[in-house]
Amino acid sequence: MDLDVFISAHRAEWDRLEELLRRRRRLSGREADELVTLYQRTATHLSQVQSSAPDPALAGHLTSLVARARSTVTGARKASWRDVAQFFAAGFPAAVYRTRHWWVPTALLSVLVAALIGWWIGTHPEVRSVIAAPEQLRDMTRPGGQYESYYSSHPATSFAAQVWTNNAQAAAVCLVLGALLGVPVLWVLLQNMLNLGIGIGLMESAGRLDVFLGLILPHGLLELTAVFVAAGTGLRLGWTVIDPGPRSRREALGAEGRAAIGMAIGLAAVLFVSGVVEGFVTPSGLPTWARITIGVVCELLFLAYVYVLGGRAVKAGETGDVAAEDRPATVPTAA
Repeated sequence: MDLDVFISAHRAEWDRLEELLRRRRRLSGREADELVTLYQRTATHLSQVQSSAPDPALAGHLTSLVARARSTVTGARKASWRDVAQFFAAGFPAAVYRTRHWWVPTALLSVLVAALIGWWIGTHPEVRSVIAAPEQLRDMTRPGGQYESYYSSHPATSFAAQVWTNNAQAAAVCLVLGALLGVPVLWVLLQNMLNLGIGIGLMESAGRLDVFLGLILPHGLLELTAVFVAAGTGLRLGWTVIDPGPRSRREALGAEGRAAIGMAIGLAAVLFVSGVVEGFVTPSGLPTWARITIGVVCELLFLAYVYVLGGRAVKAGETGDVAAEDRPATVPTAA
């Protein structure tokens, strides 16, 4: 191919396409048809250049032109506040509802593990001696000790932000790395339940378990639920690698992975609420029953949100995946 002759023959078409793409006003019907025709021709020209005369400058110019024309022709959709409202009203609760068969058992087993660890530590002095020296244990569990002062040792705002960041990172690890057969998810769960179990065991041995529960329950119910949802979703994603079902493994991982990323955004909002409770309610001077009531109300509202809105959305066909027009194209696969 003589590149100079090729450019001379088609430059007028490229310039006309560029002119149509720069139009500020709405194109007429004839201009829209012309734009589609020029887009198709330019895409063919780009293919010819790439295969017969790979000139980097010309190929780059035509690639940019074709990409802009494709965006105009296909009508690229921009995210709006309506998408945000739709996500929190249907997409996110539906995704959480769909994975309930994973995160509910995960929650029950994890709480059982934490309780067993707490019982083991609380009833075995030799185990407590391995954790820390007797003086350190007394300092941690005494009135005003480390377990109690932890929640009031920093300004509420910065403490809430720190807690939210740490918990959001833990949830993101579960969601993003769940595809690694769920191994990182199990590690995050073990770390969380070990810390909880140690607190239960040490405070029980000091006869102050009621104080510990009064400190942990206001924010812990919602916080741990979010972590369990993330963990259950991560485990489901890991199982998808093993058993993708009737879909191809790539398609199944794509769909579940997109839903998991959306859940990371939704759970960040949930953990923000629990962080606010932990930063402002837990260390407050409210009576223990009032603080626990606030935590229980937050937990019940979240569960109602998931089971009522999420259940309705799933029955309506919502899966938590992105909108159909935003998904990559797929090809049929044999069963």
